[in-house]
Amino acid sequence: MNLLSSAYIFSFFTLISRVLGYVRDILIAIFLGASIFADAFFVAFRLPNTFRRLFAEGTFNAAFIPSYTTAKIEDKKKGKRFADDVLSILLLILLFIVTLVEIFTPYLIHIIAPGFTENKTKFDLAVELTRITFPFLLFVSLSSFFAGVLNSNNKFAAAAAAPIILNVVLIFSLISSFFFNLNYVKQLSYGVTLAGLLQFIFLIYITKKFYKPNLIINFKISSKVKFFFKKLLPSILSSGVTQINILVGTIIASFQAGAVSYLYYADRVYQINLAIAGIAVGTVSLPVLSKAFKTRNLNKISDIQNKSFELSLLFSIPASFGLILASEEIVNSLFGYGSFTKNDVEMTAAALKFFGYGVPAFALIKILSNFFFVRNNTKTPFYISTLIVILNIFISVSLFNRIGFIIIPIATSISTWVGVLIYLYSLNSKNYLLLKSLLFKNLIKILISTIIMSLILLFSLDIFQSYLDYSYKYKAVYLISIVSFVGIFYLITCYLLGLLKLKNYKTN
Repeated sequence: MNLLSSAYIFSFFTLISRVLGYVRDILIAIFLGASIFADAFFVAFRLPNTFRRLFAEGTFNAAFIPSYTTAKIEDKKKGKRFADDVLSILLLILLFIVTLVEIFTPYLIHIIAPGFTENKTKFDLAVELTRITFPFLLFVSLSSFFAGVLNSNNKFAAAAAAPIILNVVLIFSLISSFFFNLNYVKQLSYGVTLAGLLQFIFLIYITKKFYKPNLIINFKISSKVKFFFKKLLPSILSSGVTQINILVGTIIASFQAGAVSYLYYADRVYQINLAIAGIAVGTVSLPVLSKAFKTRNLNKISDIQNKSFELSLLFSIPASFGLILASEEIVNSLFGYGSFTKNDVEMTAAALKFFGYGVPAFALIKILSNFFFVRNNTKTPFYISTLIVILNIFISVSLFNRIGFIIIPIATSISTWVGVLIYLYSLNSKNYLLLKSLLFKNLIKILISTIIMSLILLFSLDIFQSYLDYSYKYKAVYLISIVSFVGIFYLITCYLLGLLKLKNYKTN
């Protein structure tokens, strides 16, 4: 297996999904802008979508793959029985959660968007839309189970491609609403749940070659299954700390008009890099890292750790610089149309800029937590993640009244970088961190390539400034051209410096 090629496959389908996601969000920005309808939909979509990211983007895998791999190595039948037991219990838990939320939705909205209580129309709309979208949680969480089975067999394409269905369905919902004069937010909400169902069916079909499910209602739960669920919750909280911080930010931002929408649009932009630098690298490295650990191959463990670090920084550092330097041009070109005003662009760009400072940290958290998960240690990442969330809440709440919603991306970036430092210290103190001097030499090469790229980016933005103005129709074409040129130049520079070579990332 090759980490770079596997990450490329995962990233390719993820990139298609994210591009379609941008198309979807551009349409939402055009038709809804940062209105109360947009705020209500984003709150309704935030909770099931947060669970989607928590389950689908490597977090479920972090608990499932090491346990499933161990069971399969012992005996294929034991592996199958383990998967059946997990699926059966997971289905019962999810049905219970969805039923509970459908009944007590108003109380949930009080918790996740307390600022909405001041506007009854917005609050009632959020309740209605949440009831429509929440079954998505059931389907997407079960889809994550089947994605975990595929990933454990080093099959990453289908799991990465599945979210494409969500974006295609939501784009179709918006376009059909426009042509048939339907309610945009309701059609979007129904589209969310429908997409979850289609995604679930797609993954069941793809996975049947490796696993055919049998639902078992058995009150006698094996010790391995108990151990899995015991570490699942800490795994979700620790590996999904960035998503939890965003959810916390949404709660706090609900007290400021339009802030929920600003954070959502900013989140959508930087998430594309996180999907490649953190989620893709973390997802493809976890199965091989788990197998290396089971065989106690320290050299292989060290190689995978170093390659994971390097790949993550290779993608996240230039993205961080790009988002900081060109935040306004990016937001303006992607969303500056229709109901999305110039003020909305400025507010969203400010949030994106401060998220940009945290992008390498958001990616590294995904990688660093894996070094604990393969050892079935979910407690330490849980404690570190809890500290990150508490620090984020403290900074956000204490300064929100003085600074406004912009404190949320600042707090998220600061708290995550603190978490990275704690992770590094903790891993090093336990001798879990097996880094080589070559990693630090390559980090210098990455920084040199990034600085050159940043200078070219600034020069390009200056030359095409008038074509990136809010009033210019085809600004997105110029932005995509600039980003593509700068990105290709960066990759060529990395290749010339000896960073981007397939043989460097082989794990066998």
